[in-house]
Amino acid sequence: MIGYALKKLMYGLLVMGGVILVVFVLFNILPGDPARMTMGQRTDVQSLEAVRKEFGLDRSKPVQFILYLNDLSPVSILDNNSASQQKYHYAKLITFDQKVLALKWPYLRSSYQTKRDVTAILSETVPNTFILALTAMIFATIIGVLLGVLSAVYRDSWIDKTANAFAILGISAPSFFAGIIIAWLFGFVLSDFTGLKMNGSLYSYDPFNGEVLTLRNLWLPMITLGLRPLAIIVQLTRSAMLDVLAQDYIRTAKAKGLSKNAIIYRHALRNAMNPVITAISGWFASLLAGSFFVEYIFGYNGLGRTTVTALEMSDFPVVMGSILFIAFVFVVINILVDILYAYVDPRVKLS
Repeated sequence: MIGYALKKLMYGLLVMGGVILVVFVLFNILPGDPARMTMGQRTDVQSLEAVRKEFGLDRSKPVQFILYLNDLSPVSILDNNSASQQKYHYAKLITFDQKVLALKWPYLRSSYQTKRDVTAILSETVPNTFILALTAMIFATIIGVLLGVLSAVYRDSWIDKTANAFAILGISAPSFFAGIIIAWLFGFVLSDFTGLKMNGSLYSYDPFNGEVLTLRNLWLPMITLGLRPLAIIVQLTRSAMLDVLAQDYIRTAKAKGLSKNAIIYRHALRNAMNPVITAISGWFASLLAGSFFVEYIFGYNGLGRTTVTALEMSDFPVVMGSILFIAFVFVVINILVDILYAYVDPRVKLS
């Protein structure tokens, strides 16, 4: 199992390397000057050149790419001085004349706009997005599996037809469109009854108590973000359950006199969960990436809103840091799901 995980990890590193290359190329062909966005449109030439030199924007594109990879790599060649040590916090492996081969954490650089470390920016926004994606996935999984099981057990009944209609509606409505409708309906028209607002973050600022946890601001973006995976889970669960319920061992279980609940939840549902687990894992990673529009619509302070703002300001380090984090989540979740298959379904062997 360890060998299998290491092999998948190597594939994941190759994927992340491809992501870095693609985003770097795309960001450098887009119009806009990061130095001018940082200093403003009326700044002088000397100040622009100083900013370009500070961020390494005065060098050729291949050199910029190699230097960025050097910052990201856990084993890097760095300057052997106190300023470099304070910046990277590295541990020396091999010392040269004025250079050192060092071991360090990946360095995501600093924001062009705020000069803050990107890691610090992500540490403030990622937890909010993680909570939003996790609650949306829990909401979609519980409701989706329940509706899927009921739809399969009571096939062609009004429950089945209602669940299928709900699933089609959820798949058809894009998140940005559903978000606008949900925000307007429950956060504006029915706000007196729901007590919800059209926008707001997980933490709101109170002049007397500082930051206050405001869970009600989580409801609308959570439902909006969870609608599409919920619809997919309903259809996958229904299809898998119908296939499993037609198997010979289910008929044997019925002939032995097992209760209906035991047959459905102990035998059928467990064997039908593989495609559902795949959908849950893939959608959870996708929700982290797909929360951009939802967070922007609801004014939710998370990774998506931060990345959109950074794109508007040509803040490359923040954009790259956000994308790398999402790619890392995809890689880790895919590895964990492959390992989880072997525990859920004994027929699956890791090799």
